[in-house]
Amino acid sequence: MRNQFDRQLERLHEALIEMGGLCERAISLSAKALTEPEAAALAGQVGAVEVEIDQMEHEIENQCMRLLLQQQPVARDLRVISAALKMISDMERIGDQAADIAELAPYLTQSESPGKVHFADMARATVQMVTDSVDAFVRSDLACAYRVIASDDVVDARFDRVKEELLDLIYTREIDAKASLDLLMAAKYLERIGDHAVNIAEWVIYSITGSHPKAARDMSAQ
Repeated sequence: MRNQFDRQLERLHEALIEMGGLCERAISLSAKALTEPEAAALAGQVGAVEVEIDQMEHEIENQCMRLLLQQQPVARDLRVISAALKMISDMERIGDQAADIAELAPYLTQSESPGKVHFADMARATVQMVTDSVDAFVRSDLACAYRVIASDDVVDARFDRVKEELLDLIYTREIDAKASLDLLMAAKYLERIGDHAVNIAEWVIYSITGSHPKAARDMSAQ
């Protein structure tokens, strides 16, 4: 019985890795769409990847339900499955926000504005957070999960840098109001994706330790 459970758990891990890879691809494509002339085509690719992410969410949800109903796990096994259910919700939102970025791309590629801010740096840092958060779950790597949480400060700093660069461009009139708002919104979506990666890392910590960092912070604040 335990061997069967372990095999099913391994398939769950593989599915999560696949879904995480799709999220990484969606983010990378959406960031590329902001600076490449074929923005519309790239945005279309992001939309297709988002559909795959939604499908993976349903498949993993079903896998988790089967594990819960057929194996009736307890203790850490139950926490692992519960964490996976929470994680796929965050990954689905990551796909949505990557698609939101891609939708802005066709309006920005007519100007040189995206190339004047460090948007790509922010996108790379965010992709790394998503990659590491899923890896932490699959490897039960507590240290990696905590590194993801710490990396949120890096993404926040990148976001602040993009905001400052946009303000400079507005001041020197090198960017129009609509383009600046669109770029700021795209950067905000990336910042939110980083927040979702932190959520995933926190559920990894819960699955390993039985204690959710957010709950612990709330208790200490009381």
